[in-house]
Amino acid sequence: MNTPTRLERTVPGMSCQGCVKRMREAIQAEDAAAEVVGTLAEHRLDVTTSLDDATLDRVLADAGYPAQSSSGPADSDDGAPAPRERTVPAMSCQGCVKRMREAIQAEDATAEVSGTPADHRLEVISSLDDAELDRVLADAGYPAETSSIEPAPAVQSKTEPDAEPEAAPTATAEPPDDDGATTQRLSITGMTCAGCVKSVQQALERTPGVESATVNLGNHTAQVRGRADTQALIDAVDAVGYGAEPILDLRQAEQVRAERDAEEYRRRMRGSALSLALAVPLMISMFVFHPQPLGAGRWYWLAVGLLTLAVMAGPGRHFFRNAWKNLRHHQANMDTLIAMGTGTAWLYSMAVVAFAGALPEMARGLYFEASAMVIGLVLLGNALELKAKGRTSDALRRLLDLQSRTARVIRDGREQEIEIDEVREGDRLRVRPGERLPVDGEVIEGESHLDESMLTGEPAPVAKAAGDEVSAGTVNGQGGLVYRATRVGADTRLGRITEQVARAQASRPPIGRLADTISGIFVPSVIIIAVLTALIWFNVGAEPRVLHMLVTASTVLIIACPCALGLATPISTMIGVGKAAEHGVLVRSGEALQTASRLTTLVVDKTGTLTEGKPRLTEAEVLAGDEREALGWVAALERGSEHPLAAALLAHAEAQNAEAADIQDFTSVTGGGVRARTTDGRTLLLGNARLLEEAGIDLGAGKERVEALEGQARTVVQLAVDGRLVALFGVSDPLRADARAAVARLRDEGLALVMLTGDNAHTARAIADEVGIDEVRAGLLPEDKHAEIERRQANGETVGMVGDGINDAPALARADVGFAIGQGTDVAIESAGITLMRDSLHGVADAIAISRATLTNIKQNLVGAFGYNVLGIPIAAGALYPLTGSLLSPVIAGAAMSASSITVVGNASRLRWFRPQGADAPDEASPSGKQESSA
Repeated sequence: MNTPTRLERTVPGMSCQGCVKRMREAIQAEDAAAEVVGTLAEHRLDVTTSLDDATLDRVLADAGYPAQSSSGPADSDDGAPAPRERTVPAMSCQGCVKRMREAIQAEDATAEVSGTPADHRLEVISSLDDAELDRVLADAGYPAETSSIEPAPAVQSKTEPDAEPEAAPTATAEPPDDDGATTQRLSITGMTCAGCVKSVQQALERTPGVESATVNLGNHTAQVRGRADTQALIDAVDAVGYGAEPILDLRQAEQVRAERDAEEYRRRMRGSALSLALAVPLMISMFVFHPQPLGAGRWYWLAVGLLTLAVMAGPGRHFFRNAWKNLRHHQANMDTLIAMGTGTAWLYSMAVVAFAGALPEMARGLYFEASAMVIGLVLLGNALELKAKGRTSDALRRLLDLQSRTARVIRDGREQEIEIDEVREGDRLRVRPGERLPVDGEVIEGESHLDESMLTGEPAPVAKAAGDEVSAGTVNGQGGLVYRATRVGADTRLGRITEQVARAQASRPPIGRLADTISGIFVPSVIIIAVLTALIWFNVGAEPRVLHMLVTASTVLIIACPCALGLATPISTMIGVGKAAEHGVLVRSGEALQTASRLTTLVVDKTGTLTEGKPRLTEAEVLAGDEREALGWVAALERGSEHPLAAALLAHAEAQNAEAADIQDFTSVTGGGVRARTTDGRTLLLGNARLLEEAGIDLGAGKERVEALEGQARTVVQLAVDGRLVALFGVSDPLRADARAAVARLRDEGLALVMLTGDNAHTARAIADEVGIDEVRAGLLPEDKHAEIERRQANGETVGMVGDGINDAPALARADVGFAIGQGTDVAIESAGITLMRDSLHGVADAIAISRATLTNIKQNLVGAFGYNVLGIPIAAGALYPLTGSLLSPVIAGAAMSASSITVVGNASRLRWFRPQGADAPDEASPSGKQESSA
């Protein structure tokens, strides 16, 4: 066997101890005796192994962590491998790096490729020249932005405040995920009903490269996921008779949509007024002056017929134009039904005028006023519907309005006001009292309080001083601040929140598939029903058969328009997602919104969820040896960790002026603690009881004291040196002030609450008893939480998981709905179905209450839309004629059809005034800062 040697690698993709663990497992699968230690700050991996260099590099690459040898970069002679660096905006994960590596190695098999997704940085050692490398990346779907011939350092320094790096480009689509797909958003024109939605969606889904498509009638947008080219999507929509254009900027798109809707509202109101100006006097005259279409009366009705034709060709022309367009594309929608109904009535009436003398008297019915009245009423209904829909995206509009248009930047020692798009990362910005912050950043100078309620729902201003992070869209208080820009444009917290709200509002809950399924066959079915109705009346109906046939067929076509069906789901979803955002709850998709409404079990983590997540050391007892020496070991062991408990221990050691000892062979044990060796060979262990017991250490010396501390809800960390327990530390993580009330709200909602925690059983039980949770499982690793959720799901429970979005990622992903709590961190926003922008379980209760209210509203809309057609079509077909002796007028049918759509929109709008009962957030908790009244 080869003698173990110490090898060092720089691993750009290493970002946490989880990465180190995965690399350790991969290496030890080849060499069980290997020792692997990672230094995250320097992306350095130290390996003591019998593997040779090539085998080690292969193992790391196979594990997804390609390494750079410590021997330095290769020579850069012509034709020899040379180091290059690229900025790749579309790179978002190690999956992207893998695909780029495969593409590059297809051209240069010896190329070394590594990437840092967080910085969008790709490092390549290859014999390809710059042009070839850029071509390969572009062909792989990852065009590079910048290049450099210089080798990239292992650790990049932070941008200085006065630096002006290049700004990240504004994204027109969501960055590719692990499978390379992107999400594009299109604005769709010409849609009027559920049939239109189905046609557009099918056209998009049939486009090569499209994985899924969602079309929203409420805001006339489409969301398309896949690798299809934008122009191909536009062409697909055009091919079925509708218009499409890409949405490049949400604010501009919302403004254009609002202007377009306002113009359309005015046009339809004008058209309605003109149509009704003819129809209403004509209907009134029917009771006063109604000549027969013979002799001089024929000229009167001919004039009326021509005026009606003018209404149909003027205000109503889009019904006929769209119907013809759909006919050419073998489609049918609401416009088809309206055009057929009114057109048939007009043609029949003109035939009566032309051939009245040849027709029996009972067949001389005229329906010019019906055609004009139906067009007028439908246009009026459309206008009122547009007006009502205009307020459904208020939450998104308010979020967009939070974005400042200018910023005051300090460059070259002087202040200047510039457009927001010109701000770069690293710029220094000044914000005066009362001003809104334009971008995210870190405070450099000054102290103030910021109103963050528009983002988090928290009403109390938050104190900010040097070193604190600040967010775009928040409002400065009385103090002045100077801060350094860290994220700009769409990358700001506000930008990402806005993008997520827009995506969620355009998504569709699974319940919407019912409407989709029916709408696909609805319009053709209605046409068939109208034809059958006409045939039945013509063959077995009462006299005048031809007249009754005309009335019933036209009325069926008009009353069955599926506008309400197409609006039932998207309108409620848009308002529900917006309402959740007003309460500091970000819903990722319509599916998450629906699933949250039927949860039976809620699993909660302890640290950072029920507790504040900011532990502080309350007890420190040294059982053997010197206290300062013990604290020196603690400082050395914890200084490289980001765990909250480590921060508490390190803060105590620093407060005691303890000097960190020199250690080596540091190893982090997931769910246990850390281990290392001193320079003189002593073994150090710092962590929980399980870690020390597995190492064979006798914990009897501190058993009584540990039990006492755990009974006081303390988390106990123990230090052992050379197999001997030398110190105990009690760490307290205070319970959140609102945790007890929030748990009570959740229990009142009918949820079974379960605490899953990695802490010890005594501490977990004490916290659970204090907040009112009955079921507790303690001492769990992340994979144990995942397994517990799987077990409950197998037993038929619908499980939600509340965690911090990082340590609990496996459980959050496994749960039916994951709730990430913790100020909306990047990881939380991307990993959870629902993200809470404030650190409170009340947000979970708010999310569930809003979800249930939204789903109830959708069901009401669907029942109303379906019920309207189920009842209306038989009545229109003449089902009540044997009882009443009369038929439903097409005019009444037109009015009822418009009323159904307005009713659905009006019912959905009730959600705008919904307020979750028991919410602790005050009234001023919305992006606009306006008061809300409970409903």
